[in-house]
Amino acid sequence: MVKYETQLDTIFTALAHPARRAMLARLGKGEATVGELAEPLDMSLPAVTKHLKMLERAKLISRSKNAQWRPCRLEEAPLNEASDWIEEQRKLWESRLDRLESYLHGMEKRERKIR
Repeated sequence: MVKYETQLDTIFTALAHPARRAMLARLGKGEATVGELAEPLDMSLPAVTKHLKMLERAKLISRSKNAQWRPCRLEEAPLNEASDWIEEQRKLWESRLDRLESYLHGMEKRERKIR
């Protein structure tokens, strides 16, 4: 369980920054070089590289060697893992809210009977 939580922490930390989310959105359209990922961002190449390293640590991207280029590619599995966790939490909270709603309706009915 700890390893799973640590991986989720790393994924959500990586997703927390808007520049990294922008890079992932771009990679959703296909592979890109560091220069292509940096182009729309207002930051230096070393800053972009730091963000890419964070995405690699979270296993959200991978880089391959193609001659002198190192294209980046989106990895879907960690995004699916985060999405699955969010879905579990959504179901849990919907269930809790449904029980609360039922409880409140029951209280309302009891109060009406008392009046």
